[in-house]
Amino acid sequence: MTQSNSYQPLTVDTIAPRLGEINAITDHLGNNPNAWSADEVGDGNLNLVFIVKSPKGAVIVKQALPYVRLVGDSWPLPLKRAFFEYHALTRQMARAPGMVPEIYHFDEVQALIVMQFFAPHVILRNFLIAGKRNETMAHEMGLFAARTLFRGSDLSMDTSTRKADLALFADNAELCDITENLVFSDPYFDAGMNQHNSPQLDSIVARLRGDIDLKVGVQHLKAKFCNNAETMLHGDLHTGSIMVTGDETKVIDPEFVTYGPIGFDVGMMLSNFLMAYFSQPGHEVKSGDRADFQEWILGVVDTVWASFCAEFSQLWRTERTGILYQKTLYEDQGHDLAAEQALGQRLHMIWVDALGFAGVEMHRRILGLAHNADFEDIADEDSRATCEARSLELGRQLVVNAAQFAGMAQVIDLTRVINRGNWT
Repeated sequence: MTQSNSYQPLTVDTIAPRLGEINAITDHLGNNPNAWSADEVGDGNLNLVFIVKSPKGAVIVKQALPYVRLVGDSWPLPLKRAFFEYHALTRQMARAPGMVPEIYHFDEVQALIVMQFFAPHVILRNFLIAGKRNETMAHEMGLFAARTLFRGSDLSMDTSTRKADLALFADNAELCDITENLVFSDPYFDAGMNQHNSPQLDSIVARLRGDIDLKVGVQHLKAKFCNNAETMLHGDLHTGSIMVTGDETKVIDPEFVTYGPIGFDVGMMLSNFLMAYFSQPGHEVKSGDRADFQEWILGVVDTVWASFCAEFSQLWRTERTGILYQKTLYEDQGHDLAAEQALGQRLHMIWVDALGFAGVEMHRRILGLAHNADFEDIADEDSRATCEARSLELGRQLVVNAAQFAGMAQVIDLTRVINRGNWT
């Protein structure tokens, strides 16, 4: 960890002279900064992101800005989020090796991380919008979620280390505040930063904001997010935080890291695949019928959950070394069946939480401040509104009726029904 002088945002022109004497960077780019080129490629809501290339190689340089980039300097945001992202990445690398970028350099004062450049990887959201497939991604993401969430919890960690991490990441308060308000509160009333694209949605929006069962359910979920510090979360695990090729998968951008319920990351991920599913008819004007591709996405949803459950169960049986459900109470007493009963009940709790969190995410990505390209890239307003309305309806069902779904097959069946328009 290196600290420099007072903070200054980078530009494509200043990267080379400012970073050109750092050995961890020149090891990858060479010792001639004049031969480096830089492009600013940040398409997110918060940060500067540069690809820096040379004849020798390439790196990613990510720097926090002292405000929310999507809004501007009227919404200040502390630079310390880069510190938390750095520490999240180091833990994810240890818990799910090879799935996150290697860090080459971190500067806390400059709020920047220099890390591995994944090429020819692209953002998964754009990959799905283009109708492309990766047949291993769903399995890999289930593994990633299970490994990071299990190994970051009291099911696995040494209790003193886990409590120290809980205290460390609890200071990421400002980004938690964004989640707590922009995700769990603002979409459900006429908040100032809300926006939805189509007047065709006005009646649906009014209905959702007047839905007492929905609003109560969402606030129960918010209480879980705020109070149930079960594990270290990625905190923003969606298809914009996953990079893929046709056969490889990587995870990036854990700056929203915090401690929270295991089902949160799982639900965020599932919801973004479900939104990708609903968006597909809106992209048919560019590439033709997407019905088969929609079914493939539903297969992704099914596989992510199945892979998560299988890996979580394996870790439960082999790495349950923390203070919860100790083997001294179960297997060591010959109560293997009790351990399996406890596992089944824990997975059910995660399942119910995940469905609820998925529903909230589907709402905030359409009604709140930060939208998804899945829908935003649909040029025809009527088509976009239809796709968004279907997503909103499934979101409502997942929040209100999460405990009623016996398994993923029922969720997928309902998703198909809503996609056919048979739900009004």
